[in-house]
Amino acid sequence: MRGFLGILTLFLVFMSCSKKNTDMISEESSDLEILLNMMTGYYNSAEQASQDSSFFDISLNMHQIWTDRTDAKWIYVEQAVSANIQKPYRQRVYRLSQNEGTFESKVYELPSPEKYVHAWKESDKFKSLNPEGLTEREGCTVFLAKRSDGCYTGSTEKGACLSSLRGASYATSSVEICNAGIESWDQGWNDKDEQVWGAVKSGYIFKKIK
Repeated sequence: MRGFLGILTLFLVFMSCSKKNTDMISEESSDLEILLNMMTGYYNSAEQASQDSSFFDISLNMHQIWTDRTDAKWIYVEQAVSANIQKPYRQRVYRLSQNEGTFESKVYELPSPEKYVHAWKESDKFKSLNPEGLTEREGCTVFLAKRSDGCYTGSTEKGACLSSLRGASYATSSVEICNAGIESWDQGWNDKDEQVWGAVKSGYIFKKIK
């Protein structure tokens, strides 16, 4: 009888642990999906630009690609000055994943980016491409955490994202992602930690349009 009770106790403990692990995986998946949904869509900084001439009106499109992949969530990102939307100045692919309580957004460059202009509305263009064909921007990963108010905030590691743009030695990115929009602050710094490019006052505020 004691042996049976011992086995039963072990079984119940195992089932309890399994349920906790399943609940944890489910919660992580849910948080990652929430972050994905917050990030994807069309944004612009028109409102901020109209109030402060030191900011440009920038259009930002973020669209999920490779939706059948289970290793991570993949997002195509395109930024352009709204007055010249046909010629984006930045095209990237983000790899969004979760490691316990931390979320990682790795940044990749595209081969021949001109082939993917406006691919946020023509996702079939990515069928002939796979992650192995991308080039990771080493050290430029943005690490995010979920706040108590439901927003996600984070940044790159200081000095890790190398950059030679306009005399910079490294770049930093900090971001706040909420339901209403995204605030993104990209800055370039020289080897004396002096800012050489990027917004000075604050980050760009992108309102979610759709």
